Amino acid sequence: MFINNFDPVALTIFSLEIRWYSLAYVFGIMSGWLILKNILAKEHQEFKKLEDLLTYIIIGIILGGRLGYVLFYNLEYYFYNYFEIVMIWKGGMSFHGGLIGIVISTFIFCNKNKYNPYIFLDLIAFVSPIGIFLGRIANFLNSELYGKVSNIPWGVIFVKVDNLPRHPSQIYEASLEGMILFLILLILVKNNFLKKRGLISSLFLIFYSSFRFFVEFFREPDNQLGYLIFNLSMGQILCFVFFIIGIVLLKKNET
Repeated sequence: MFINNFDPVALTIFSLEIRWYSLAYVFGIMSGWLILKNILAKEHQEFKKLEDLLTYIIIGIILGGRLGYVLFYNLEYYFYNYFEIVMIWKGGMSFHGGLIGIVISTFIFCNKNKYNPYIFLDLIAFVSPIGIFLGRIANFLNSELYGKVSNIPWGVIFVKVDNLPRHPSQIYEASLEGMILFLILLILVKNNFLKKRGLISSLFLIFYSSFRFFVEFFREPDNQLGYLIFNLSMGQILCFVFFIIGIVLLKKNET
């Protein structure tokens, strides 16, 4: 049985605390950026403004992730404490909200520069599992988004939560939504699937949603929401919606 008692603060510089989750965002964006810049972007003329797009993406992730959490997961609380919406350092980010933010910011950028948005959305989808992997590892180190109580041999006791062995659902997600999804997309990219606009994006939505929906069965639901319609968590409901979007986008690309 593994005992998880990690400090959520990775390091402290003078009085400034740098947390694992912040590092996950930074290294996730940097890693994805380097892949696009050095492996893919240099081969296409359209990517000469990739640096400008990066600024849009960062803004989209932060605003979308935060507003998504507020709207999807804790609307009642923030309705009465709206001044705390900007306090992102207290935690509370939604992957699906961040995804919506990325899509909107990319469309704004492409509309401004007269580009096909799927050129960039496919590339972003390709490298996104890297950030997802790092983010889920940070969740594990922070003892958040933990799994249900279980006596499995690989169970983890999150000391900051309780003394009960639980599924390390963060590691499940890091493995499926991070490593395996990246390998799947890497194979597709190497087989020139990027040439068909929107295909990688649609497959990302389908695979991510499927993996996340499955892992949510081993993960504790959000305390303030619990289980909702059909005894599903909010994460599963959002995954179902985005899975359908992925299928529709895939069918559109087939025509």
